[in-house]
Amino acid sequence: MSFLQAALRVLFYIAVGGVISVAGAAFFFMNWEPDRGDYTLRGIDVSHHQGDIDWSMVAADDVAFVYMKASEGGDFKDGAFQKNWAGAGAAGLARGAYHYFSLCQPGRKQAENFLSVLPDDRDMMAPMVDLEFTGNCARRPPVEEVLREISDFTALVEQAGGKRIIFYSPQDFYFAYLKDSGLNRRLWARSVWHSPDYANEWTGWQYHDRGTVKGISGNVDLNVLNRDMKLDDLK
Repeated sequence: MSFLQAALRVLFYIAVGGVISVAGAAFFFMNWEPDRGDYTLRGIDVSHHQGDIDWSMVAADDVAFVYMKASEGGDFKDGAFQKNWAGAGAAGLARGAYHYFSLCQPGRKQAENFLSVLPDDRDMMAPMVDLEFTGNCARRPPVEEVLREISDFTALVEQAGGKRIIFYSPQDFYFAYLKDSGLNRRLWARSVWHSPDYANEWTGWQYHDRGTVKGISGNVDLNVLNRDMKLDDLK
């Protein structure tokens, strides 16, 4: 065998090994989840981006609860919310609604938008407000302004619904605005590949944004409830 042939063979094996390593890493990422023995209650969060959902198949795929997008900002209402709400309820899933909070709209106006579509259902899970930078407007207001608008939103929604809001917040938003802010609400954390470590306590954990669940075409966010909580604790 010539030197050139030997070199090419080595390069071939290196390339094949690299492809296998990448494929293995991708498989691990797509299938990783928290220990089912520790975190027994799994859920999803959805919006119109998931398209038509077969909720009976979802409920049969070890899914116990779902949060679904109801509104965003001051005037957007998710067109799939009513259909998703009815379908998840018919399948026996615990249901909750969330609002995506805009940093460019007054909190009171956003609360009114959220409440205009929030069902009058005493059995639903506590409402959630999605507080994050991803997909938000480019403006980054000062801390005092953001906290004031979040407080206005929270007060109005809690007064109308009688349930304390849950804050969904990834680490960057949490440190920028919420940490030590005095807005003491339960936290729904986001952390991929490891348990949340940026807050001492959390109620729920979104651990994957590229998950798969039967009944849903494409990717979906996967969540688990804190091991010390029950679904009734969210109602």
